[in-house]
Amino acid sequence: MKIIRGNSRERLERPAVTTLGVFDGLHLGHQQIVRTVVERATALGLTPTVVTFDPHPRSVIRPETAPPLLQTFSQKMEGLRILGIRQVLVLDFTPELAIISAEEFISRFLVEALDSREVYLGEGFAFGHQRRGTIELLRAESRDHGFLAGEVPEVQLRGYRISSTLIRQLLQDGRVNIARRMLGRPYGIEGMVVRGQGLGSRLLYPTANLAVDNRVIPSEGVYVTLSLVEGVWYRSVTNVGKRPTVSDDGISKIEAHLIDFDRDIYDQNVRLRFLHRIRGERKFSGLDELKAQITRDRDKAISYFERAPIRRNLGFV
Repeated sequence: MKIIRGNSRERLERPAVTTLGVFDGLHLGHQQIVRTVVERATALGLTPTVVTFDPHPRSVIRPETAPPLLQTFSQKMEGLRILGIRQVLVLDFTPELAIISAEEFISRFLVEALDSREVYLGEGFAFGHQRRGTIELLRAESRDHGFLAGEVPEVQLRGYRISSTLIRQLLQDGRVNIARRMLGRPYGIEGMVVRGQGLGSRLLYPTANLAVDNRVIPSEGVYVTLSLVEGVWYRSVTNVGKRPTVSDDGISKIEAHLIDFDRDIYDQNVRLRFLHRIRGERKFSGLDELKAQITRDRDKAISYFERAPIRRNLGFV
């Protein structure tokens, strides 16, 4: 997949079928938009293309309201590639870009840069200065510029519109199961394994301490997770929190215990996928009570993976 910054001299592939948006999280609603673009581009023999922004527009227009992103830039690009996008035009969102009219945005980027033959927006999405670039304006402009404009309906789950904002709230509440259904996959974070205090080994079960790149972390507690190490997924149980029984520094940490795994993975990158919340974080009376609880948590994680539907869904059978 070709990734082109707006000020790059690299040539764009034209003509294109295009969509534009932030696409933070690439949830089921985003996926429906992207698949529409890929299917139409395939049918027409054109290039499936995404126009996106970096940084998030609100971090420039109203920084105090800018949300923490569900994905890093590289995670989003990988997701778009997996969905079949062949090129991404990344526009540096600056104060100058923020005041470009929707009409000029269409002319400069969608028509001149990409020669878009079809452009699709997600329902309710708007672009350009003062968000005047609605589907109605896009359709009006499409008649002058000779492309087709379409709107992709929103996706709902249990009567709720799937959105990045809602998914962030679910993760902050520890409701990773519902977040997984809205994302179409388990929520994931990644980071480097760093040295900790070695406490996990003294408590029977060694842990990998992660310095993560993601800004949105599920609420403090213990989770059933999957951990990707050197291209292989391992069953794991992960603690997110301040470890009040053994530490009083008030710093939240992410520690993953990989089940039936005993290799040294310091300084390696690990991906975590959150499947199920076992319990919230709590302070125990001492190390003996903590050890007993850790064993119960590990046993619950193993039981979770042994359930037949889970095994099928995760590809273990």
